[in-house]
Amino acid sequence: MPDVPSAGSAAGPGPQTMERIVLDLAAESGASVVAVYLLSPDEPVLHLALLSGMSWRIAVPWARVALKKSTPMADAVRERRLVWLGSEEERARAYPELALVLPHPFALAAAPITAGPSVWGGLVLHWPASHPPTLSPQERSAIRDACDRLGAILRQAPENDRRVPPGTVPRILPPRPVRTAGDDEAQAAVGFAERLPGGCCGLDVDGRITFVTTAAAELLGAGVSELLGATPWEALPWLDTPVAEDRYRSAALSRRPTSFTGRRPSGHWLSFHLYPDATGISVRVVPAEASHMSAPPLLVRPAPPAERGRSTALYALTHLAVALTEAVGVSDVVDRVADQVLAAFGAHALALMTVQEGRLRIIGHRGYSADLMARFDAFPLTSDTPAVHVLTTGRPCFFVDFAELKRAHPPAVHQDGMASWAFLPLITTGRPVGSMVLAYDRPHSFPPQERAVLTALAGLIAQALDRAHLYDAEHHLARDLQAGLLPHALPRVPGLEVAARYLPAGRGTGIGGDFYDFIRLDENTAAAAIGDVQGHNVQAATLMGQVRTAVHATAGAPPGEVLARTNRLLTDLDPGLFTSCTYIALDTARHRARLATAGHPPPLLRHPDGRTEVLPLTPGLLLGIDPTAEYPTTEISLPRGALLALYTDGLVEAPGVDLDDAIHRLAGALARADATSLEDLADHLVEDSGPPASHSDDIALLLVRSL
Repeated sequence: MPDVPSAGSAAGPGPQTMERIVLDLAAESGASVVAVYLLSPDEPVLHLALLSGMSWRIAVPWARVALKKSTPMADAVRERRLVWLGSEEERARAYPELALVLPHPFALAAAPITAGPSVWGGLVLHWPASHPPTLSPQERSAIRDACDRLGAILRQAPENDRRVPPGTVPRILPPRPVRTAGDDEAQAAVGFAERLPGGCCGLDVDGRITFVTTAAAELLGAGVSELLGATPWEALPWLDTPVAEDRYRSAALSRRPTSFTGRRPSGHWLSFHLYPDATGISVRVVPAEASHMSAPPLLVRPAPPAERGRSTALYALTHLAVALTEAVGVSDVVDRVADQVLAAFGAHALALMTVQEGRLRIIGHRGYSADLMARFDAFPLTSDTPAVHVLTTGRPCFFVDFAELKRAHPPAVHQDGMASWAFLPLITTGRPVGSMVLAYDRPHSFPPQERAVLTALAGLIAQALDRAHLYDAEHHLARDLQAGLLPHALPRVPGLEVAARYLPAGRGTGIGGDFYDFIRLDENTAAAAIGDVQGHNVQAATLMGQVRTAVHATAGAPPGEVLARTNRLLTDLDPGLFTSCTYIALDTARHRARLATAGHPPPLLRHPDGRTEVLPLTPGLLLGIDPTAEYPTTEISLPRGALLALYTDGLVEAPGVDLDDAIHRLAGALARADATSLEDLADHLVEDSGPPASHSDDIALLLVRSL
């Protein structure tokens, strides 16, 4: 973290005038934090230029705000309006990601700085958690006046003075002191603090230690000189923990007393009690066992106990956020949500619902019986139920008991046997996706911070479900497209037995460019083809269909000519994708086969006695590279009982395994397998390649046996 300058280092237009405006606004509005952002003239980004009342350590992640992001500051500037968030729940509903990063009680306002038709930047204000849920007319007037005054200054300033160079620390404004003490009074204050039981220290707005008693230094295991001027987490590495960081941020942002415990390397536990105000944070430090004494005056104003369950919930939510980024289909999202949320919040049951054709359908549940869920499934959006209500209003509902739920929704019948419920709307980008219910088998009070975290969580789940629905739709489309492009049935040809298999990749959209084909030409001749178009998307599948059509159109010509004509077609189309292919002409009367290949893995030939070999074909270039490429033809004997195996590389490729070794392994498996039933043999070869979920590529397999 860069060092914070005493008076700031980001030079700006009329800096002293702007400072006075910011400090006057803080005094007039009662805001604990005021920040000024300037709009970059070169890119759609807001840069933090002035900061008052907050540690730079906390503000660093928001030093640069992209206009396209969904944040209070960006929305206020982009939409030229005042954004007000008076509670944790409101913040969680409107900005779930912000609420999860800063799950502390405070009020926030963001306003654009304008002058005439131009927007020059924005203003952000924070108030302590004690602020009423609405802005007063006086506060609105103070914000509007400050924005007008700042806008006038910025409009007249040269362009270079409106820039905040990237990486520049904003100008940090020191808080106005409560009062100034003389030397005698200051020394008396030190004596007073030294006489208090336990230890105490003072932190400035930026978290640096400005005062520490001898007793506090002894408890912390450091000298007074080592501590002064440093932050606790710099001077005492054992205090650089998520719990200490969370409690410090909570005190700094909410301006509410809080506490936590920390363990020294010596094994001794200390209790830290934080008392914040506009000038910094006062900290009492006492041995942990002493902090539980019931007979102060150890603590004149005891802080509330640290919330143990809160850290657990936030830790679980962090895991859930990571898990949701990896979830694909709807069922995957439901499983990950149920696994994390029930444990994190101590709930007994969960149900997720989405809107389908004017009804609220249950798409997944945990802890509820299937019979009960069937009774609640498919309620119309006009019904008076909590799940429908939160979806249509966008506001969560928390019911401590059924009597409270019944008052809000008279038609409700107590059927699930639960004691308390949280109904959460799943909304993303202003569009309702569905609802979620968390149910508790014992009475649950839903404290404000938990309500805020749950509301923010619902926003993340809504985004994940929205992506999952899109994935499932694409997945079904891909499967349907793939099925339409591959042969629905293989023709019967006298003297030949054929079996085929196709497995999509275990990951991705389930669509690719692998294909196979078997073509009857006349009573005694047939053709077999297999290939692989580069890529795993709709474009690859479409090109695969074109390759199959080209092979069909030229089937009957010599194998080398079939591939050459198909190659010329692909180079004319110039799709930007390459294709491997093997084409075989089969003559059942002569028991012969002619083969040509375009960079495809070589076919396997199992002789009637079971001996299996990898056919040494001379490969031509992949299709679609050189329109003049030639494809040599090889002719082999195919006696009765001989079997040809054509496959794509998905059947043999594996991480860390040489391709030639993998092909010979497949040849060995084919030699050892029972070939009585060709269908069973195809299943065996595919199953031997590993479980479907492990495949990173499609698999196509075509077996042709001479009878």
